[in-house]
Amino acid sequence: SLDQVRPISAAAGVLPKRVHGSGLFQRGLTQVLSTATLGTPSDAQEMDDLNPNTEKTYLHHYNFPPFSVGETRPMRSPGRREIGHGALAERAILPVLPAKDTFPYVVRVVSEVLSSNGSTSMASVCGTILALMDAGVPIKKSVAGIAMGLVVGENGQQAILSDIQGVEDFLGDMDFKVAGSAEGVNALQMDVKIKGLTVDMLGQALEQARVGRLHILGKMNEVMTESRDDVSEFAPKMVRLKIPVDKIGALIGPGGRIIRAISEETGTSIDVQDDGSVTIGGSDSSKLQQARSKVDALTRELQVGDIFTGKIVRLTSFGVFVELLPGRDGLVR
Repeated sequence: SLDQVRPISAAAGVLPKRVHGSGLFQRGLTQVLSTATLGTPSDAQEMDDLNPNTEKTYLHHYNFPPFSVGETRPMRSPGRREIGHGALAERAILPVLPAKDTFPYVVRVVSEVLSSNGSTSMASVCGTILALMDAGVPIKKSVAGIAMGLVVGENGQQAILSDIQGVEDFLGDMDFKVAGSAEGVNALQMDVKIKGLTVDMLGQALEQARVGRLHILGKMNEVMTESRDDVSEFAPKMVRLKIPVDKIGALIGPGGRIIRAISEETGTSIDVQDDGSVTIGGSDSSKLQQARSKVDALTRELQVGDIFTGKIVRLTSFGVFVELLPGRDGLVR
């Protein structure tokens, strides 16, 4: 029927455990595999444009290989279609991602189209949500997408189609992609081949999209209803601490020499914000604690009653100087 959604199958965690998170979503002959990878704050993409946000902490990449539509052609860099579909899926996912201060990871999702017959971008939204939940990203709510179509006859008759296939997109008069949660719409994209839509057309399309979206969300909920309790054991571990703002320079050092030396010695990444927030990331818990101890030693305030085991660095006639912290000596008379 006009509002019928093709058969749906979905799965999470389909790839080996080394992958942080994965989701497979199929609707009809459209099938998309999404993989999620978690990184440390230093993995954020630096943006050099007019956007006031200077870095991206959620990256969504979408690939549409030629075999997905039964073609053979060279694999080159992403085209406008791939970039546009990736941007649409990214806009749909962004509103449900956790805040950076509660989940400091940088997240990259790659959606690979394995088979295509209409609306792979909306399938990538569904597969991405499953991959994020499998990776332990605490998303706020589940998101799904559906593509709506339109056929207008010469006599003024019209038909709104739910979940259009490739032929209905090619021969129809509209491709209207709607993505969102059970509560509302997160992202829209529309292509039309007629002069315009009436308010009734748009209202009916949105209502059919809402019903179809809820149906798809129900199928996804049969697989996963919420994120896993913790991130993958193979994801980077992170430690966060706060240092005095006036100690940031002591941690970074001349030309970044000190912070770079700590990172190289411990095999960790260290990210420092202007407000004194420090995030240390790495795969080895013992190395994380070692790096944290070094950062703490460089930035902590000495308190009366603290006990140190230090190396004697200088002898004088009136006592000895002992290194308490890097660059901080104490006199023992």
